[in-house]
Amino acid sequence: MQYQSVTAGTFLERPNRFIAMVDLDGQTERVHVKNTGRCRELLVPGYKVYLARGANPNRKTRYDLIAVEKERPGKTPLLINLDSQIPNDAAEEWLRKGTLFSENAIIEREVTYGNSRFDFRITDGEMQSFLEVKGVTLEQDGVVSFPDAPTQRGVKHLRELIACRKAGFGAYLLFVVQMRDVVQFRPHDATDPEFAQTLRLAAASGVKLLAMDCDVTSDSMTLRKPVPISL
Repeated sequence: MQYQSVTAGTFLERPNRFIAMVDLDGQTERVHVKNTGRCRELLVPGYKVYLARGANPNRKTRYDLIAVEKERPGKTPLLINLDSQIPNDAAEEWLRKGTLFSENAIIEREVTYGNSRFDFRITDGEMQSFLEVKGVTLEQDGVVSFPDAPTQRGVKHLRELIACRKAGFGAYLLFVVQMRDVVQFRPHDATDPEFAQTLRLAAASGVKLLAMDCDVTSDSMTLRKPVPISL
């Protein structure tokens, strides 16, 4: 996934979930935050951030905040993509390489089954599978976790995947870790114990859990390699 017209700035503050103030070449710029999660450990005053210029000239904000350099004592900053919309695009690129399914698999996005809408439906020969994607930005000492805020929507998705598996379909949950070189993924019990418990139930019910880290640059993100999952 490649962005166009990316520039760097310095994060100042976040007045609300959707807006951030960024120092851009000495001027304060009001930008759109493409992630409604808390991101408290990432959107810290003074951190370097990356902005993608919007294509619509009539927008109220000229830029989207898409990435941040997280400071780490004694280490180089960790570049983390914050765009909550990009994991699905990166996942599609990865799926179409034929790594998880065959190269002949038919991959469809935003498909409704019953009362559920799934990120992907994959038809591989006679087998039909549904796959949901979750972007992961929360990191501490190389361990990444999801979610960073309670998510009833995420719990609903897990229950829907369990129902699909019981109906005989393939069911997958892919955690796209929006950074590289992490050592482990864990559910964030402290933030959302219901999601964590339902995730364990999903795994026990036959839903396949995957986590992949990413090569992240200031203007791109590509799925890279598997991350061990600890439940």
